[in-house]
Amino acid sequence: MAKGKILVVDDDPDVREVILLALEPKNYDILEAENGEVAIDTLKQGDNLATVGLILCDVRMPKINGIGCFEYLRKFAPEIPFVMLTGYPDTQMAANFTNKGGKAYLVKPIDREKLLDTIDSFARESPDLDS
Repeated sequence: MAKGKILVVDDDPDVREVILLALEPKNYDILEAENGEVAIDTLKQGDNLATVGLILCDVRMPKINGIGCFEYLRKFAPEIPFVMLTGYPDTQMAANFTNKGGKAYLVKPIDREKLLDTIDSFARESPDLDS
């Protein structure tokens, strides 16, 4: 039985696959998007905006990047925890992101245990992830 929905947003299909493989044993319902534009469209479909319990999102992507996706979601779904993923760490960006309500900032390549620990911490706090 699925525990909750997680939206994974990254333009690199290999990164999405690694995250999916790491999360598979945890039994989450995983949605995928290759950029912020697709992520926003995915959230608008069905009950996703109400049932997604966590968003894992890359920063650098075509069309709408991770910052644009985050800013959109702060307006329409501020209660969904948003975790930024990046291969290009930037302390100023990380500080701005967390000051605006971002929950975590993880640097790629993402350590599997760090990713699972981060998600588990949100699952303990969010009924949308632990159902």
